[in-house]
Amino acid sequence: MTLAGKKVVLGVSGGIAAYKAIEVCRRLVDAGAHVAPIMTEGAKHFVGETTLSALASEPVQTSLWHEVSPIPHTRLGQSADVIVVCPATARLLAAYAIGLSDDLLTATLLATRAPVVVAPAMHTEMWEHPAVQANIATLAGRGVLIVPPEEGRLAGGDVGAGRLAAPDAIVAAVESALTPSDLAGVKVLITAGGTRERIDAVRVITNRSSGKQGYALAAEAAARGAFVTLVTTVDRPAPPGVAAVITVESAAEMEAVVMPRAPREDVIIMAAAVADFRPVAAPDHKIKKDGGLTSIELEPTHDFLVDLGARKPEGQVLVGFAAETDRLLEHAGDKLARKRLDLIVGNDVSATGVGFEHDTNAVVILGADGARTDVALTTKRAVASAILDAVVAQRLRSAPTNT
Repeated sequence: MTLAGKKVVLGVSGGIAAYKAIEVCRRLVDAGAHVAPIMTEGAKHFVGETTLSALASEPVQTSLWHEVSPIPHTRLGQSADVIVVCPATARLLAAYAIGLSDDLLTATLLATRAPVVVAPAMHTEMWEHPAVQANIATLAGRGVLIVPPEEGRLAGGDVGAGRLAAPDAIVAAVESALTPSDLAGVKVLITAGGTRERIDAVRVITNRSSGKQGYALAAEAAARGAFVTLVTTVDRPAPPGVAAVITVESAAEMEAVVMPRAPREDVIIMAAAVADFRPVAAPDHKIKKDGGLTSIELEPTHDFLVDLGARKPEGQVLVGFAAETDRLLEHAGDKLARKRLDLIVGNDVSATGVGFEHDTNAVVILGADGARTDVALTTKRAVASAILDAVVAQRLRSAPTNT
C-alpha cells in the first residue's frame, strides 16, 4: 500500500465539514499511515480533540506555544511525507496562499517540502468568490494538489458546490501525492471480476472472483496518472480517478467491449476471471425443477486473450493472469508463451489468504523476457503496485531508442 509506513500530517480547520476528517483519519490509519493531527482553534468548535487523538497515531497538536517541542511546526513539516488539510476553509486557503503563518497549521504548511493536499469546503457563494478561486489557482500553480468540493446539500439546507469531497477521494489524493506519476497519460484497460454465463433466465455459471485485485490495479494505475478504463462484472463503486467504467456480464460481452478498444490502449491487464465454459443452450425462461433436467451441456468460451496477443500493436503491454491450484510456474509459463503475453501474474488460489475473495494476495510475475518477480503475501493494492512496476519496466524496455 502506498501509505504504509508514511507519516501523514492531517490538518483540520474550522468548518462544519471538520467532522468528516475523523473518517479520513481512520482510513489513513487503516491504510498503514502514521497520522499526526493538527487542529486550528476554529476546528475545536466542530470536533473534539479527544476523538481525533484516539483515532490518530499521536495526540492532536493545536498550538505553536504549548507543545513539548519548542518548534512543533518545523518538526512536523520536516518529518511529514505528505500533508493533507481537510477541510480547508476560505481563511486557511488565503493564509496559505499569502504565506501568513499565524497558527500551527499554516506555519507547518510553510515549513515543509513534502507534497500538500488540500480539500476545500465552504458555502457555494464563498467557493465561487473570485478571491477564493484566485487563491486556489495560486496554490495549484505552486504544486498543491486540490481535491475539489462536490455539489450537494450544505449546512443550513442549501444545495450547491462546496461540499467536502468524499473521504475515499481525499485518501486517494493523498495516495496519489506519494505515488510516482510513471503512467501519466498512459491509456490502461483493466478487466475485473468473474464472468457469469447464463443457464436460464435466473441461473448462471460463475466463479469465486470478487474483482478486488482488478479494482486495486485500477486504483493504483489511476494514482500513477493513467487514463483507466475498467471493464467489470462487479457491482461496486469504481476507485477514484478511474476515467471510464463499463459493466458486462458474460465472456462474450467482455470480448465485445475489449476487442474494439484494444488497438487504442497502451496497456491491457486482463485481471478478470473469464469463464472457460458456457451452456450450449440458455432458455429465456426459468427451467422448472420438476422438468427433469439431469445435465447441462457445456461448450468452450472463446479465449479472446489469444486474439489480443496475436493482434497486439507494437509497444503495447499485455498482461494476463493465471489462477492455479498446482504446478503454478509450469501453467503460468505455458500461458505466457502460448498467448503471446508480455507479462503473466500467477497465483496459487489454494494457498491461505491468496486469491479469490481475500483482501490479500501472493503472486509471481513472469515476463516474456525471462524476468521473474515474487511478491509474498501482502495487500492486493501492494500486489497491484508490483504488477504496475513490472508494466512500467516493460514499457521502458520496449520503447524505441534514438540512434
